[in-house]
Amino acid sequence: MIGKEYAHDQTDSHVGASRCDGLLKTKDGLTTVDEIKSTRGDLADIQEQSYPVHWTQAKFYAYMYAMEHEMDEINVQLTYVHVETEERKQFVQTCTFEVLQNFIMEVIGAFEPYASLLLDKKEKRNQSIKQLEFPFQSYRAGQRKFAGTVYKSILDKRDLFANAPTGTGKTVSTMFPTIKAIGEGHIERMFYLTAKTITRTAAEDTLRLMKEQGLELSSVTITAKDKVCFKEKTICQKEYCEYADGYYDRLNGGILDILANETLMDRTTIETYARKHKLCPFEFSLDLSYTADAMIGDYNYIFDPRVSLKRLLDEQKKQTVLLVDEAHNLVDRARTMFSAELFKSDFLKLTRTFKTMNTGIHQTAKAINDEMLAMKKRCKEGDRSLVEKELPEDFIVQLDSFVSEAEKELLEQKTGEEQGKLLEAYFNAKNLVRIAELYDERYVTFIEYQQSEVKLKLFCLDPSHLLKQFGKGYRSKVYFSATLLPLAYFKDMLGAKEEDYAVSIPSPFAKENAEVFIQPLSTRYRDRDRSVKPILAMLKNLIETRPGNYLVFFPSYAYMRLVLEQLEEDEIEADVLTQEGNMAEEEREEFLSRFEEGLKRALIGFAVMGGIFSEGIDLKGNRLNGVVVVGVGLPQLNDERNIIKDHFSEQNKNGYDYAYVYPGMNKVLQAGGRLIRTEEDHGTIVLVDDRFLTPKYQKLLPPEWMDYKVIR
Repeated sequence: MIGKEYAHDQTDSHVGASRCDGLLKTKDGLTTVDEIKSTRGDLADIQEQSYPVHWTQAKFYAYMYAMEHEMDEINVQLTYVHVETEERKQFVQTCTFEVLQNFIMEVIGAFEPYASLLLDKKEKRNQSIKQLEFPFQSYRAGQRKFAGTVYKSILDKRDLFANAPTGTGKTVSTMFPTIKAIGEGHIERMFYLTAKTITRTAAEDTLRLMKEQGLELSSVTITAKDKVCFKEKTICQKEYCEYADGYYDRLNGGILDILANETLMDRTTIETYARKHKLCPFEFSLDLSYTADAMIGDYNYIFDPRVSLKRLLDEQKKQTVLLVDEAHNLVDRARTMFSAELFKSDFLKLTRTFKTMNTGIHQTAKAINDEMLAMKKRCKEGDRSLVEKELPEDFIVQLDSFVSEAEKELLEQKTGEEQGKLLEAYFNAKNLVRIAELYDERYVTFIEYQQSEVKLKLFCLDPSHLLKQFGKGYRSKVYFSATLLPLAYFKDMLGAKEEDYAVSIPSPFAKENAEVFIQPLSTRYRDRDRSVKPILAMLKNLIETRPGNYLVFFPSYAYMRLVLEQLEEDEIEADVLTQEGNMAEEEREEFLSRFEEGLKRALIGFAVMGGIFSEGIDLKGNRLNGVVVVGVGLPQLNDERNIIKDHFSEQNKNGYDYAYVYPGMNKVLQAGGRLIRTEEDHGTIVLVDDRFLTPKYQKLLPPEWMDYKVIR
């Protein structure tokens, strides 16, 4: 089946370059090749022809062994083993070599159109890359150096950490040399990874630009399942979804069709062909990603242990380059991907719901609920949290038992609200069991409670080791961002090796494009009330002396509302927009669309650092005339950040900087970076905080901001 490979248990029995699960000799001298499959389902439901693909796999092993040993006849056996009871069910076919050979030739014959199509596309791809030139008339300042460093990293099989400021043209500077490396046979594919939709769009636009210049390279964009699902609810069961029912029966036709007619397979294109061939668009995009020259998608398709592209073989990884855009986001994203949490209330509900419906679920859920209640009691009097450095192994065993019982119930594919609650708890429990396998000295077990609710979290404090592990085997990884500063911190947190490369590209824009001011107020929590009037006085002076459109970023919604309340009383002559929590996509677009050139009245947009408007937006020209950043962006003091701080302090690093200062200043740099997006952009940046004048924070400001003036 095209685009689908099946994992199997591997033993030390080898057949050529592959492996079979068992190689048995019978008393009459006949050899048996055994293919073993594990299941939690009822063995009575499995018949000899329930899974033809399993026979195909076993017969390939049998054919290779029979051919190598010049055998006329061989047994092919399928063994199904129940993972809990270890009960077995076996099917055996005795095949002559001629029968096996005919079967193999039929499979190869069916595969031939696909293989021929890929070969033809590869030849056209390589020829088009040879003729491809840089898609712009000239390189910007620093761009040629950046692109050259990317190419050298690929040739030398090294990872690269690059700080490339806005205007460097990061997307084309990484994609173009990587595509050239594909055309010259150094690699076969690239994965462009990012955390935001807008940067995925930039990657698609760059490929589209090069396609207009003759590039024939196939790319697939993977969009999150819940965004592309054709059904009202994302329930991947054949009884509910016609796109899941019989998916693999229709997959080959869909892949052949889209590959024969398309190169840039973005969300719209994939949805069109998915509807045409009645395929799940998300699964279709995943299967296409194994055939394409380029994949564009979220970080998690490589680094998240729950959803990573596990079918990518080691040999394929060696021919693949990872381009990791906006890599400053990966540190906290990785912490989330490598952590897992559970809530007591979910299991208390299951205990009550399934008391008379399913004894196994009732008992295992009750054991989890009781254990989490015991965890709460371990917290010291007056404390609402507890940090332990050991994995709760007995609790993990209880979770594993619950997972087994839940799987039995879910296999019956019932419907109803209680089944939805069970499914959610099942996935959460299974994820925590999976994360427990990664637990080491870089983790803690974090327990906190509020009233009757208890949360347990396996908390990854330092993701660098796991990022290194999940990125292992790829030819090269290029981590780049406009704010990968300080570079030493990000190299440490992203798992750099001593031999890896690093480069910092100067800003291509003249420092005169942005006039920078520092207003040395204290924005610390205790001083925020006193800071409001000076901030408003500065804003009033700004729009009177430099009329235009402004974005003002605050460290929190509470601080932003504090200033807004006083703004209404002071009646500043400006139209005001406000970022709200959980804004819908239409609301975000409406917010940004208000920033027009040549407005008769000043426009001020109030937003939050680290939020949806502080990264990845382009308000070019006079759509944005200034940015005000209030505070140094420190994350709110909380237990989790303090745990991170303590961990790195124990490692003889500056724990406070790792947990608070560096993540905070990254938000400042991102917010300030919204102003100058092109060589023609000019405007004003105001940094509001007295800490910006201290040596620690001065070292973290970009060189182009250092010619600042102080507002007294």
